[in-house]
This record gives sequence, structure tokens and C-alpha cells, in this order.
Amino acid sequence: MTVIDELLANARIPTGPRDGFDVGAALRRLAADAAAVAAKPHPDTVRAAQAGQRLSVVCRWILNKPDAANHVDRLAQESETPEDDGRLDVDGVLVFACLLYLTDHRESAQFWWQLAAGAGHRAAAYCLHLHHLALGETREARHWLHVVTDDVLDSEAPDGTFLATLEAVATYVRRTGFSLASAPTGGLEMEVDRLATAKTGSCIIVQRPDRRLADRLHEVTRR
Repeated sequence: MTVIDELLANARIPTGPRDGFDVGAALRRLAADAAAVAAKPHPDTVRAAQAGQRLSVVCRWILNKPDAANHVDRLAQESETPEDDGRLDVDGVLVFACLLYLTDHRESAQFWWQLAAGAGHRAAAYCLHLHHLALGETREARHWLHVVTDDVLDSEAPDGTFLATLEAVATYVRRTGFSLASAPTGGLEMEVDRLATAKTGSCIIVQRPDRRLADRLHEVTRR
């Protein structure tokens, strides 16, 4: 045997089973590890799901506030009074957007939130932050979070108590998965769907609420 043959013989990788090594157990461990990796959701998926859950509960909380129906009523009255076209109940816009979101008119909800946020309502901007985060649109989510936390709008200073309450509600839901506020009833959903089917032209956004919807919201909140 030459020197080269001897080196090659010593370099061979043993293919037989090693003493004490359980091939079956090793394969089962590999399969279990692979299944665990496959079952673990991506962090972005988890973050989007949490944002959607938080937004749903924040919307319910806003919709169930004692003065929610009054603001929607004012918003409806403004649409019926031509001389008041320049006025807008921004809180009513926020409540209406949340109602639209909870009744699965998400694109319309985004429009009305943007209208309220553009008028300086940071709670609406916070809803937009969660909305875009739930859609995986991180750049838009960061923009609206910046609007919430920084004085970038020509408006009054943010209502610290109100925003702190929103964060407290969202944090509570994230930790417990429990909502203290109820979802819209079937009657409210029907009224929103009625407005949605009354769209004119090529507009796909649900129009401003009317007195009929406001009256229904009054009935629900009085229960």
C-alpha cells in the first residue's frame, strides 16, 4: 500500500451505526423541531393580528361611550343643514368610522378616520396606526403613530388622558384577549348596509350618517 492509499483509507467516513446512537430517536427529534418551526407564526403575522384585535376593541370602546350617539346625531344634522356645510363634528366622524370598521366596511372606515385625523383628532390617527399595522403596512402605520405622538398638526395639544385610556384598553386586550364593550347589533349593521347600498356614482365610500342611523345608535346605547 502506498502512502497515498494509506492516507485515503484513514480519511474514509464511517457509515455504520455508532455505539449508543439511536437513529430513530434522532429522526423523531428532527421531525419535531421542523414541526415546531412550521407551526410558529412569523413575528409580523403576530403583530398584525394583535393590532387588528386591539383596533376592534378600541372601536367598540369608542362606539359604546355615553356621548357617541350624540356626536353621530350632530354629524347627521350637519348634513341636513346647508348653511352648516363648513362645520363638522369630528368626534362624530371618529365614532362613525369605528362603526364602519366593526361592520366590515374597512375602506370607508379608513376614509372617515383620515378625515377626522386631518382635522386634528389624534384618536383617529391612533386607529389608523392600528389599521395599517393590521394590514402589514408598516410605513403608513409609523406615519400615523408619529401623528399621535408628535405635534405635527396645526391643532390643539393631544388629549393625554384620552390617549392614555386608549393605550390602557389596547394593552389590557392584548394581555387578556377580553373585551368589555359589545359589538354592534344586527340593527346597526342593517342601517350601515343601507347607507352603503345608497352610494351614488362611482363612489365606493359609505356616505355620511343620517338621522335614522343616529336614532338606532341612540336606541342601542340606551339599553
